[in-house]
Amino acid sequence: MESEGVVVRALRRSDADEWQAVRARNHDWLRPWDATVPPGAAPRPSSYKVVTRSLLHQAKLGQCLPFVIEVGGRFAGQVTVSNVARGSAQWGSIGYWVDVAVAGRGVAPRAVGMVIDHCLGPVGLHRVEICVRPENTNSLRVVEKLGLEQVGYAPRFLHIDGAWRDHRIFALTAEEAPEGVLVRLQTHQSHQ
Repeated sequence: MESEGVVVRALRRSDADEWQAVRARNHDWLRPWDATVPPGAAPRPSSYKVVTRSLLHQAKLGQCLPFVIEVGGRFAGQVTVSNVARGSAQWGSIGYWVDVAVAGRGVAPRAVGMVIDHCLGPVGLHRVEICVRPENTNSLRVVEKLGLEQVGYAPRFLHIDGAWRDHRIFALTAEEAPEGVLVRLQTHQSHQ
């Protein structure tokens, strides 16, 4: 998928070197928003190989859709649709991160928008959800630009940066965006 110079494609094992370099360079930028392991839980996979193996296995089972964001042909972040539920639910939860070098340039909203349109279109999901910490103003701008509405608030929802953190829950159904969310993004940008 491509829009305005932002490419979203499937995650590959061969992305290892770039993924590790971008994650290392962005450690301090991402740390306040990265999931951590609560006391007493099994350790989180730390190597790209283990993370990728898990994501690709879940993808094969239809439980997630792991994507890479590229800008100018370079690895610039990741969008993952996780917890995909079929049956009567038909929904998934979207998480994302971008390299600080492309932050503030509209890359995250465009990439997430492409993934939402893909999920509510060809993938056949009915609903997508994005959970954001109230303090994460950058991610709040992403959901705002894409026109997602807050549908809930989850106290102590995820263990992030060493503690249980509250999250605002945003969601969108296929009926709410029949034309897709990239159209909303274009409209939002033209009104600025």
